[in-house]
Amino acid sequence: MTFTLLTIILIITIIVSLNAFKDSTLMNKLIYSPYQCKHNGEYYRMFGHILVHADPTHLIFNMMSLYFLGSLLEKEFMFQYGTINGEIHFIVLYILGGLFATLIPFMRNQDNSNHRSLGASGAVSAVIFAAIIWNPTMELGLLFIPIPIPAYIFGPLYLAFEYWADRRGNTGIAHDAHIGGAIFGILYVLIINIDKGKEFFSLIF
Repeated sequence: MTFTLLTIILIITIIVSLNAFKDSTLMNKLIYSPYQCKHNGEYYRMFGHILVHADPTHLIFNMMSLYFLGSLLEKEFMFQYGTINGEIHFIVLYILGGLFATLIPFMRNQDNSNHRSLGASGAVSAVIFAAIIWNPTMELGLLFIPIPIPAYIFGPLYLAFEYWADRRGNTGIAHDAHIGGAIFGILYVLIINIDKGKEFFSLIF
């Protein structure tokens, strides 16, 4: 594994998550609570939540998704913008993607003291959708679908599913955070390289 910012993100997230599994105080300190952010000024939770996960399966799934698509996108950024600027783009995308993923939950639950969420899914979603816009013709495979799907088809289908699941509710999954992260990933690529967006939309329309 090449030692890049992605590597550092993976290592830090795994270490903090593993410690949080054993330390409920640490878990409760970093878990995302819109209510605590608004009423106690604990806005660090809007970033801290990406470092903790519900269980090992949650952690493994997020880190595997981040590694496979994140390593591809990180290399693309470095090739396009140079090593340093490419790494800056990647870390900004990841961290702000995690922050953006908290905005819809915040608007919905800022006065709900019972709402809690955690995990890097929103930040990972930003990376996944940035990679999809950047490489719309790449094929993505899913565990429950054995046939690889072109990214420009997978992206809209995934967002449609997340929207449906969010409207349905009662899944125990922060679908609104996934949607928020995905939207940020798309917007980020459109801001830094509009030609990638044009290529993606030309494949759809």
